[in-house]
Amino acid sequence: MNRSTLITMAGLVIGIVGLIVQWIADPAKFGGFPPGIAFIAGAGVLTLVTARWWWHAVFAVLIGIWIVGVGSLANQLQPNLVSHNAGTVAGNVVMALGLALGVVAGVASMVSGRRARPSSHDRVAQALSEPPETGRFSR
Repeated sequence: MNRSTLITMAGLVIGIVGLIVQWIADPAKFGGFPPGIAFIAGAGVLTLVTARWWWHAVFAVLIGIWIVGVGSLANQLQPNLVSHNAGTVAGNVVMALGLALGVVAGVASMVSGRRARPSSHDRVAQALSEPPETGRFSR
C-alpha cells in the first residue's frame, strides 16, 4: 500500500473514533450501535481487499462523501455541531475531519495509482521496441 492509501485508512479509523465519541456522549441518540461504524468499516475492508487496483480507494471516498457531504446537504451534520453536548460536538468534528482526510487522501491515492499504471499505448510501444526472440524464424 502506498502512503495515500495508509492515510485514507487512517481517515476512516479517525471517522470511526469520532462516531464512538458521539455514541459515548449520547447513546440514546443512536438507539443502539451506530450504523455508521459498520458502513465506514465496510468501506475500509473493501478498500483493503481491492488494494491491488488503482481505483481501490473509491469505497473510502464514497463513504466519506456520503456521510460528510450528503449529511451536510441533508442538514443532518449541522445539528450535532451546535449541540449542547460537548461530546457530540467533539465526536462530530473528529468524524468529519477524519472522513474528509480519507476523501482527500483517497482521491490522491487513485490519481497517483492511475498515473503510475502504464497506458495501452506504452505497452504497445514497449512491445514494438523489444528485439525479436531468437529462434527458428529469426534472421
